[in-house]
Amino acid sequence: MDLVGLLLGRPLATEEEKAERIGPAKGIPIFGLDALSSAAYGPEAALTLLIPLGMAGIAYIVPVSISVIVLLGIVYFSYRQTIEAYPMGGGSYTVASENLGMWAGLFAAVGISAGVGTLVSAVPAAQPHTLEICLGILALVCLVNLRGVSESGAVFLVPAYLFVGCILAAILIGAVNTMVAGGHPVPVIAPPRIPPATEAVSLWLILRAFASGCTAMTGVEAVSNGVGAFREPTAKYARLTLTCIIAILVAMLAGIAWLTNAYGIAATPPGEPGYQSVLSMLIAAIGGKGWFYGVSMGAIVVVLSLSANTAFADFPRLARAIAQNGFLPHSLTTRGRRLVYTQGVYMLTILAGALLLFFDGITDRLIPLYAVGAFLAFTLSQAGMVLHWKRVRGRGARRSMWINALGALATGLTAAVVLLAKFTEGAWITVLLIPGLMLMMRMVKRHYVGVAREIACHTPLSLANLQPPLVVLPLDSWSRVTRKALRFAMVLSSDIVALHVDAGEQSDALRQRWHELVETPALQAGRKPPELVVLPSPYRFVVQPILAYVLEMERSHPDRQISVLVPELVERRWYTNLLHNHRSAVLKTLLLFKGNRRIAVINIPWYLDE
Repeated sequence: MDLVGLLLGRPLATEEEKAERIGPAKGIPIFGLDALSSAAYGPEAALTLLIPLGMAGIAYIVPVSISVIVLLGIVYFSYRQTIEAYPMGGGSYTVASENLGMWAGLFAAVGISAGVGTLVSAVPAAQPHTLEICLGILALVCLVNLRGVSESGAVFLVPAYLFVGCILAAILIGAVNTMVAGGHPVPVIAPPRIPPATEAVSLWLILRAFASGCTAMTGVEAVSNGVGAFREPTAKYARLTLTCIIAILVAMLAGIAWLTNAYGIAATPPGEPGYQSVLSMLIAAIGGKGWFYGVSMGAIVVVLSLSANTAFADFPRLARAIAQNGFLPHSLTTRGRRLVYTQGVYMLTILAGALLLFFDGITDRLIPLYAVGAFLAFTLSQAGMVLHWKRVRGRGARRSMWINALGALATGLTAAVVLLAKFTEGAWITVLLIPGLMLMMRMVKRHYVGVAREIACHTPLSLANLQPPLVVLPLDSWSRVTRKALRFAMVLSSDIVALHVDAGEQSDALRQRWHELVETPALQAGRKPPELVVLPSPYRFVVQPILAYVLEMERSHPDRQISVLVPELVERRWYTNLLHNHRSAVLKTLLLFKGNRRIAVINIPWYLDE
């Protein structure tokens, strides 16, 4: 097995696609890792903004988390209906495009794509090699996803369920301790002392905390985009997977909020000496720093590091849906050797890697960018579903329409709050990025429309005025390669120009032997001999004189096709290929870029060591 086969596995045939489809057990780690891992940083993001309130700030995490959970529930019901109404996948983009129009669809798509900066979850920024670790994790996740949906699910299954099991177990133990202690449990390891308040509570501060807490809703849409990855019946298993993900996430968010309040745990300023994550302090308070703490923290680190997998499962499918409508390159619709949309995986890897390099691996700076984009997508999706139910009607449509209308209103208001609250922290990038990406997609669409219009043909094949082309054959010297190319040229046409550039000492020898080697055999066979044209090149340029001659021939024969035959040596081994010049490749490239429809370029390969 070669290296590619070892890394990516054997190629999968198209008919093996059904075997690659997944159920809820693998669907949760594949499409839910991002959403579930957000429980590790969503509540902490809210608590961090409540630090100025001191001890009083801890009490506000419960109502803030309840607000986030209510909003999460509204979005959940909306996406359940989206999966049922659009079982082919596409999520917000498909819903918005079909019900609100092209621009709304692009707006939703860009809203999702704008979150590409949060695809690689954080290794703490204080570590000296954060960027290198993040890039290594990115490469690992990319490689795993190139092996196919089923294998990626198997790889991420154990870390995902270990993470969920540890967090839920800690919450259960903490809940029992809290109820036994009458609501005031004694921590095994006391959390750091909470500093005194430095400012009074305000509505704006609570709204900012809510906006930060909403980062716990990352990745919720992934299942609706990837419905096609599930086995039949796809909608049923997709909805079951979404239900499991949301139920687990709600349990973790509610439990973490309740227990941080009960144990008196506040966030510590990130990046400062003595920083501890909220989950680290909570698990230590519940069970100490024994083996359970070590396993739990290890699971949290692994899941946060691998949470990018949700985007790798989701983004290529979304990009395919957009590309099918002509707003992204068509290559994104092609499946690779393992039946995944390989080009989408590569694109995502490049984008995520570029953002990691630009932000030195500190992806927290891009969370506001994601939050705004995600809530814009949620809003457009639910607004589109309102129009969908209004158009479809039928039993239950009116109730569903009101659910989606409520969701559109709630997520729209949340998007506005997040944009205002996080504007100076990075959300301003969205204001510039979304219109730019939408314009880029529109330009891609315009290009494809123009190409389709230009090459469209509605008339049958015409055989009038057919004649052989004028053939131009660049040659360096007399060789087996030249002889093969001339034989092929004489099959194509009787009008052949053998073009030689006089840049060395071989020109006189070629002129002297041309009659013997070419003209005499051609005349004996009753054929018109090829004409030898020698171009002087005092400065030893080779490619440029040939290109100029071909273009001049095309101008002087407006009624003829020009065929340029380019002989080329082909080496079997890459290292010996380095020993040859590559003028033929340069010539072909220039002819393709500077030529026109009447110039055809034909490669004549000569395989060495055959």
